[in-house]
Amino acid sequence: MEKLKRPVYLKAGTDDFFKKLRTEVNETVLQNSSLYLLNVVKSLGLLFLFFLFYGCILFFGNSTPLLFLFYILCGFTMIVLFINAFHDAAHGALFKKAKHNEWFLYVLELFGSNHWLWMRRHINLHHAYPNVQDWDIDIKQSDIIRIFPNSPVLKYHKYQHIYMWFIYPLYSLNWIYIRDFKDFFGNKNNYVKKIVDTIPQKQVFILFTAKIINLFYILFIPMILLNQPWYLVLAGWLAMHLFGSVLGVVALVSTHVDEDANFPGTDEEGNLSATWALHQMIVTKDFSTNSKLANFLYGGFTHHVAHHLFPGVGHTYYPYITPIIIKYAKEYDLPYTSYPFYHAVRSHFRMLKNKGIKENILITGEI
Repeated sequence: MEKLKRPVYLKAGTDDFFKKLRTEVNETVLQNSSLYLLNVVKSLGLLFLFFLFYGCILFFGNSTPLLFLFYILCGFTMIVLFINAFHDAAHGALFKKAKHNEWFLYVLELFGSNHWLWMRRHINLHHAYPNVQDWDIDIKQSDIIRIFPNSPVLKYHKYQHIYMWFIYPLYSLNWIYIRDFKDFFGNKNNYVKKIVDTIPQKQVFILFTAKIINLFYILFIPMILLNQPWYLVLAGWLAMHLFGSVLGVVALVSTHVDEDANFPGTDEEGNLSATWALHQMIVTKDFSTNSKLANFLYGGFTHHVAHHLFPGVGHTYYPYITPIIIKYAKEYDLPYTSYPFYHAVRSHFRMLKNKGIKENILITGEI
């Protein structure tokens, strides 16, 4: 497929805020090794908890309420693992050695995903160029939803602030069983294929193997072992994905795509109008940073500005990096926003309503 011409950021000047910010973070926060250990213990603990709940499905699943309870708990734990442990490992931020992060990411395959593909989507596209049209594939995934201001307005988009309430709970099902296959084998708007020369055959094999293993142990084994109708087990499995997705979507819609979101474009030569660090500040927002529960569940998403500025740092450091970011934001008059999660979610759906109709040119100032 045709290669994309990568956007180019402005070069940082001698008084660039990020140089000072990075030095201060390195000399203070990152010296605390206990936060590294906390991240490792948390990640391994969450992995143990998932398989504990899975074991409870097999041991107690003959009771229908308990079957659904433990499937739903598996769903919550699966998403928290994705957002915390696997997310950090994908950035090389969970363990100190790169090979240990790589080994841990193979555990992700047990959940049906493909870490090789996810890293291309998330790191090479989203993190490299967040909120940039034709590059941030984490935002632009389907024509079902319109977010970028330059995307075509389709008739059904005027209802997207309504129907997305019903589509977002399908997020993990779409990711694992549809989107991965589209990115491996599809050609329409396949930006992954435009940034890689070829998809390794090894990854194609891993893709299918992971899906089969995942469905076998999480769905078919309970169907075989439990004294439950197959459709009740299937319903429990669906509940796992639905409830887990609802938990995860809060993080996905709260950090980049609210009604005040910025979507920087490039000029004719592909140049962006800000430095890399300033761009991250402009397009990224935090949510519920003071909530211990939100920080535990959502890891690097509550302190998302810190994550985008320091993606190679584990999320347990971010609550201590954020105050330093706020200090430099005030000193250099930089944008920084943090909302309660409920405000962020409401703002996202207001944005969907606004983006679902053609912009009024008298409002947008195009004449």
